[in-house]
Amino acid sequence: MPTGGGKSLCYQIPAVTLEGTAVVVSPLIALMKDQVEELSASGVPAAFLNSSIDHERARNVENALLAGQVKLLYVSPEKLVSQGFQPLLKRLKVSLFAIDEAHCISAWGHDFRPEYTQLRFLKEQFPGAPLMALTATADKLTRRDIIAQLGFHEALEFVSSFDRPNIGLYVRPGQKRLQQLFEFLEARRGQSGIIYCLARKTCEEVAEKLHQRGFSASYYHAEMPARLRSKVQEDFKFDRLHIVCATVAFGMGINKKDVRFVVHYNMPRNLESYYQEIGRAGRDGMPSDALLFFSYADVMAYREMIEEGESTPQQKELKVAKLERMYQYAEAPVCRRKTVLNYFGEPYSKNCGHCDICKHPPRQFDATVAVQKALSAILRTQESVGMQLLTDILRGSQRREIMSAGYHNIKTFGMGREYSFDQWMYLLSQMLHSGLMEIAYEKNNALRVTELGREILFEGKTIELALPEAQEKTARGKEKKASPPPDAPVKSKTESLRDELLNRLIQVRRTVAQAEGVPPYNVFDDPTLQEMAQVMPFLPAHLNEVSGVGTYKRKQFGAPFLAEIRTFMLEKIQDGARFPKMSHLISWDMYGREGSVEKIAARRGFAPITIMGHLLYAYEHGGDIDISTWLSPEARDVIQGALPLFEKPYVL
Repeated sequence: MPTGGGKSLCYQIPAVTLEGTAVVVSPLIALMKDQVEELSASGVPAAFLNSSIDHERARNVENALLAGQVKLLYVSPEKLVSQGFQPLLKRLKVSLFAIDEAHCISAWGHDFRPEYTQLRFLKEQFPGAPLMALTATADKLTRRDIIAQLGFHEALEFVSSFDRPNIGLYVRPGQKRLQQLFEFLEARRGQSGIIYCLARKTCEEVAEKLHQRGFSASYYHAEMPARLRSKVQEDFKFDRLHIVCATVAFGMGINKKDVRFVVHYNMPRNLESYYQEIGRAGRDGMPSDALLFFSYADVMAYREMIEEGESTPQQKELKVAKLERMYQYAEAPVCRRKTVLNYFGEPYSKNCGHCDICKHPPRQFDATVAVQKALSAILRTQESVGMQLLTDILRGSQRREIMSAGYHNIKTFGMGREYSFDQWMYLLSQMLHSGLMEIAYEKNNALRVTELGREILFEGKTIELALPEAQEKTARGKEKKASPPPDAPVKSKTESLRDELLNRLIQVRRTVAQAEGVPPYNVFDDPTLQEMAQVMPFLPAHLNEVSGVGTYKRKQFGAPFLAEIRTFMLEKIQDGARFPKMSHLISWDMYGREGSVEKIAARRGFAPITIMGHLLYAYEHGGDIDISTWLSPEARDVIQGALPLFEKPYVL
């Protein structure tokens, strides 16, 4: 599932409903802390064990575990495989094991961690406990390897859509990127966002430039003292800081749902990292943006880092291949969403309409014949050649490698001389990103025809691609000028009222969060506040109809929000605004101040029975009304005793 798609719910819901404790393996200390805080705020007993807590706190957690008081336990992989943890684990009644960030298991994954390879012991030593592995960014090869590494034999595999349609994808050349960044952020002042940088020094410099421009910004990287890193992270979570310029380690452990934008100041090293990092934005489902700056200098910097690293030659080759694929993504004139989804093996043939390519499409031509030539050549070479060798075959090159393999004898040899080498590479790149072919990384990066490609080759399906001439513009780094934004639509009076109430509810959330010592989004997230501003619940029972407000949160946090909504509605009623159940609210408010049905009826010009109806509605929906002034204790007992005779269960 994509980042922010709800993977945690896959194990949290079973953990709450099953008997025992669910053990969740996570490599991210900050994420453990954040998820435990969020679960606790929802009334779910959860804890974590890792290197960040002292011996006394760890002992308290262990005692709570043995007493059956913890439903979810988060542990690091190092802690899980340690000898000291094994006796405790065997004494627990484990309801299930969940391995988060499971791509770390596979050497084909983008973030391989050797300690994860030891986790197969869970299936061996706890054969009766369900085991699930979850990740946001694993291609088909990585998924197969995860299954093998964990020792699964008949595993069920679930792959949901990788699509995050609420995130707009935009790519710009890296020239004058600081000025472009200022323009991008100016329209997003006050919003939360992350700016990823390749170098620690760049983090500091960009943060300082933003600070000088009046943005609430700071930086985060590994060379900072732990105390300062923790402060930046906490300030960001609690909305005391809006923008963090950081190396890629930041944000991976933060479950902050209202991040409205992610900027890559430097190009990421692969599409898995890119998609995981932009997934920090819009986790609440609200519209968000991802902006990527790219340059070939970023590619050269990563190549140097890969060559100097300690990976095996095979792993280095894989990393370089995925780096090149990332650069192709940045350059390709293909719908960004189509490119990413096809990369993860999810067929997506349409255009999203919500990326820079879709908003400013290049000139296209019917490329069906050219595509058929290329796909035919791939199949005739037994799907054993890479992109450059395929291009030479299509152009009829006399390279020794082609002649010795007999590729000069295939039917499509030399049938693509109408395009230059660069033009073919440009077309092949589009074919790759459009899902017509894929790279078999486990077979020396050979090209492989997909099902969509076979439809074009054998079933008469046609396809359009961008004209090869567009490559010249990309190479020169020229960017199409964006159309001027349309005039902002004039808001109706109702929309203006909702916006005003939403801003007031955000202030209430900030006050409640500070008092409770939790991040604001752990109180209520943005979509919940927006729904409150729309439906305007002013009685406790009304909150039952608002998404994101469960029983626990309604009791814990609901009162100040209801009070603010009532205050807002009563203020606006004085100005002539009208709301549903407005008359009921007015009568209830007056009764709280005057305590007399007759006086309210006289002042409002209604019959007393009408006012009683308003108050009854308020009482039935949780309003604070003392009915002892209407009923004697004896009458109340008689009525209460008779209520079970009615079909509808009433409670006095």
